[in-house]
Amino acid sequence: MTNHSIFVTSFFVFLLKWALLQGCLRLGGASEACRIVSAEKPLLLIPVENQVRELDPKLLLACVAGRRGFSSVIGSRREMEMRIDHFPRSIYLSKSMTVRSLLFFWVAAKFGHDIITWDEEALVHLPPDIYFSRRLHPAAIRYVTHLFAWGEENAELWRQYPHLPPAIPIHVTGNPRSDLLRPELHAYYADEIDDIRREFGNFILVNTNFNHVNAFGPDMNLFKPAKTPGATPKFGRAARGMSRSYAEGLRDHKLAVFEDFKRLVPELEKHFPNYTIVVRPHPTESHAAYQQIAAGCTRVRVTNQGNVVPWLLCAKALIHNGCTTGVEAFVMRVPAVSYRATVNDVYDNGFYRLPNAVSHPCFSFDELCATLGNILEGRLGMPEGDDRLQLVRHHLAEMDGGRLACERMVDVLERIAVDQDQPLSRSVTHRADRWLARKGLHLLRQIKSRLPGSHNRPEFQRHRYPGLPLDEVRARIARFQRLLGDDTRLAVEPVTATIYRLRVV
Repeated sequence: MTNHSIFVTSFFVFLLKWALLQGCLRLGGASEACRIVSAEKPLLLIPVENQVRELDPKLLLACVAGRRGFSSVIGSRREMEMRIDHFPRSIYLSKSMTVRSLLFFWVAAKFGHDIITWDEEALVHLPPDIYFSRRLHPAAIRYVTHLFAWGEENAELWRQYPHLPPAIPIHVTGNPRSDLLRPELHAYYADEIDDIRREFGNFILVNTNFNHVNAFGPDMNLFKPAKTPGATPKFGRAARGMSRSYAEGLRDHKLAVFEDFKRLVPELEKHFPNYTIVVRPHPTESHAAYQQIAAGCTRVRVTNQGNVVPWLLCAKALIHNGCTTGVEAFVMRVPAVSYRATVNDVYDNGFYRLPNAVSHPCFSFDELCATLGNILEGRLGMPEGDDRLQLVRHHLAEMDGGRLACERMVDVLERIAVDQDQPLSRSVTHRADRWLARKGLHLLRQIKSRLPGSHNRPEFQRHRYPGLPLDEVRARIARFQRLLGDDTRLAVEPVTATIYRLRVV
């Protein structure tokens, strides 16, 4: 654990002790207006961190679960965690198990919630030792009762973890995000596809993933800006779990590729005058550099609007470097090019191997233009080959039709629900313990939200989770149900401005 994490944890414990000594117990916690009454099956709590990437697939999961009798609460991860005491004993579907999850898991366990986890970042991941340091925490994972893996590769990765609890089941279910790549669900985005085609016409999609060096806030990069000229920069948020030499090498490589892409975009506009160039930054990237490029061009557009699936369905081709979208394009049979004008095998093969392997590699701008020209003129399609197909099948569970990943997940949730029958203690001691846990977490997050580079800053939360009007959430649920042929009655109700309840009626 880092010195910063040790300090935060120690301070959290101090706050709890201080609250107890002050005798400030007001047992009962949440107001009746905010409480959610327990359904026959346990409630599913489905947090969303990055709205454009996660909300639609998790709404699909909530719909599939609703068909089996589960009510769900879905919305902003931060808001849901802050209100964890407002919910009856539930199943919390976490998207990570890092050191940042540890305090929340401890609090959630105090309220009797079962914690089921997958890792949104495990499809395209760092080498195992670094991945383990960044994405898994030995204390946090002990609160997890079941793991959902993207595919066999993900399950094999977790089995290598030295602190994996021996009894924890790993279910190779796939991920809700992979369900949206399937042809039978593409009609969900019919309206978005029409809107995109109407506004952007024929376009080449450039997806970027420079959040390690071009993050929304500079302290979220691999290294913080040096305070004085010549000073050694300190680690930023993105370097958590890395050695300094690995982080410095990754920074240098990503900065070089970032410069390649900044030069690439205006050149694409010149060489392909009949196409718009759409730049889609990573959800946690700053848009400023791309907006500056677009300001000097006539057919370059920068947007992070909506899920990537309809953009891939509309694009004539995708250009990326090591981006998960390259894998999504392969599954959807969209031609993708990995632009690798700068090469570093340590990072390209150790981190970005999967998306680069399933894309057409181009190592110069001239090679890119030739490959892209062949794609646009219909002479070249997506990369083919059994080796690529087997590689993707190893990483993504059952992508050849059949049942959805969401259905396989709900199979597991139904078995868990049967076991969740022990009532929570209602003794004064346990109630006080839960009250202190909730208040301590709330206070800690308020403090952290004011720290430089914090993921809890309100402006960053709005950037990655702006929220949706309730009517739009209801419309998305209705579209999924039509595609699933599902007539389950679901009442969609607000919990807060960024959290919604799907109640089986």
